[in-house]
Amino acid sequence: MHHWLETYRPEVWVLTDGSGHTGRSRIDSTTRVLHANGAVPGPVYAHMSDVDLYNAVLNFEHSPFISIVDRLAATLMNKNVTCIAGDAEEGYNPAHDICRLIINAAVTLVKLKRDRDVPNYDFKLAGAPANCSDELRDGPIWLNLDDAAFARKVSAARNYPELHAEVEAALNGTVNTGFTSDPILNERSRSTYGVTTANNFRVECLRPVNVNGIKPNKDATPFYEEYGERQVSAGRYTHVLRYREHMLPLAEALDAHVRGAVNVRA
Repeated sequence: MHHWLETYRPEVWVLTDGSGHTGRSRIDSTTRVLHANGAVPGPVYAHMSDVDLYNAVLNFEHSPFISIVDRLAATLMNKNVTCIAGDAEEGYNPAHDICRLIINAAVTLVKLKRDRDVPNYDFKLAGAPANCSDELRDGPIWLNLDDAAFARKVSAARNYPELHAEVEAALNGTVNTGFTSDPILNERSRSTYGVTTANNFRVECLRPVNVNGIKPNKDATPFYEEYGERQVSAGRYTHVLRYREHMLPLAEALDAHVRGAVNVRA
């Protein structure tokens, strides 16, 4: 979403510091990208480490996420925000999916408190950005990058050191290097999200989100569960974060909070 970022210069909220299991924050690199494009870091910015996020979800500590929902809803109302965009729910990374839960809960809270619809969009973080279901193809915001905009985007990506391997894999049509030693995980990544080349990133797509509360049914095991099993086996984590056991209770807690906050106000 680099061109959208440089065009609209939004306030950007970042949930975690991107440290993963390494413990090394990459927020400085994110800040450089934002400042270079005139975007503004928001009041929630590297709010927690990835390990902190995982531990909170695993231990059913939902209050940090509820607090962010309230702060985001207040910002949407007090600043009369005209549009919000954030991570899509893709089953690829639980932190991304949690961002989507938070956004949807905040947008719902604004609707129930102020009877105001905030246009709500998501963008893909796994696979080609322009992948969009047929029923949504007329609704998204499409940005087609010219050569100069595309060159700026590639330069920004290649100058983000902590994402070097992921960027090169995305641009060159290869799978993420973290999956090459695991044929099953490799194949699951390819079949679920596809393999991209540089030209895929000449298009940016913000897809409209229809907020219908929580999703109680997941037909297939999310990719992050399979990846988490490998991480636990490698000794990087001690528990696997799972959709039904951990993510669904968080979604239910956010939904209950939104409904309860409106009832209390009424």
